[in-house]
Amino acid sequence: MRTIVKICGLSTEETLDAAIAAGADMVGLNFYPKSPRFVTPERAAVLAARARGKLAVVALTVDVPLPALGDLVAAVDPDWLQLHGTEDEDTIRAARRTFGRPVMRAVGVSATGDLAAAARFAAVADRVLLDAKPPKGPGALPGGNGIAFDWDLLAGLEAGPYMLSGGLSVGNVAAALAAAPVIGVDVSSGVERAPGVKDPDLIHAFVSAVRAVGPIAARSQLESIAP
Repeated sequence: MRTIVKICGLSTEETLDAAIAAGADMVGLNFYPKSPRFVTPERAAVLAARARGKLAVVALTVDVPLPALGDLVAAVDPDWLQLHGTEDEDTIRAARRTFGRPVMRAVGVSATGDLAAAARFAAVADRVLLDAKPPKGPGALPGGNGIAFDWDLLAGLEAGPYMLSGGLSVGNVAAALAAAPVIGVDVSSGVERAPGVKDPDLIHAFVSAVRAVGPIAARSQLESIAP
């Protein structure tokens, strides 16, 4: 199974086309209003239609109530939902049941104890995104902060539908994959030339760096989940 690559926070046709041409498996559209990567549902619908059938479109939300999430699903028709806030297991179950889409739940990691939450969510979500915990203080974003956590914390992580995020870049993704027992990686700020401004060349370089690592042959016990 090859490593899944998700490029998150796209907002233009140029960068979406770059992700498609590079061979990414998933793209994320960010609906968190405080993020520099925020897109409106109307804009996202245009991008999602352009991506349809080429790669999986993920709608990233933060603590959005189910009725509002339903409006978003109706407008954009994403392939996946990514819950990046404080959503609990019941919310994940309800979202999967109500909208008929697979759900990815992000979990902040800064210590070994955080892996218990990751395992708990892995029992109900289709994927769990292991992300660095955001810095404390006003203005901190739930994700996309360009911060990596200590990947050695994942050494004892049992096989599961885990993806890795947080501070990944062209220069460190190979080392991250060597350290982390995950089925995929998710990058946002690591392929930007400014906050919210993706660089097509960096997108191509990142995907190439992941593909150069090769398939997940050394992790044959991991479940193969198609994007």
